[in-house]
Amino acid sequence: MTKLTHFDGSGKAHMVDVGDKPATQRIAVGEGRIVMKPQTLQQIRSGGHRKGDVLGIARIAGIMAAKRTSDLIPLCHPLNITRVTLELEPRDDEAAVYCLARVESRGQTGVEMEALTAVQIALLTIYDMCKAVDRGMAIEGVRLLEKSGGKSGLWRREE
Repeated sequence: MTKLTHFDGSGKAHMVDVGDKPATQRIAVGEGRIVMKPQTLQQIRSGGHRKGDVLGIARIAGIMAAKRTSDLIPLCHPLNITRVTLELEPRDDEAAVYCLARVESRGQTGVEMEALTAVQIALLTIYDMCKAVDRGMAIEGVRLLEKSGGKSGLWRREE
């Protein structure tokens, strides 16, 4: 098993030195969903929510979050992100909104945290905008699907 990299030899937390690593194309894809009452999903779909375009605002929030991840996660490096895409798909059969985020960068460290942060914040934004009508919403299944680049190369979830 690989050792935890955010701890030094004496067990103290530290920021990993990536200065000697070569810059490579880095990509990470994350997913998650927010489950809600069918009526809440219908209100989002119809655009009848009094706060406005729920999915449009959540998409922008997720993109902004990817760009600010190092401000939120203490040992993350600030990155020069080259692309963020965030898809939000209402799913009637699940009474849920599915989120897929893809983050790209050319740099010395990966963008997994940025993709996962984008998913979480997009889904939390949906929760925030809809909580007045449905406090029982649940964010589920936030996970990394794929990452590529760097020394470890390509990794894909197998399930």
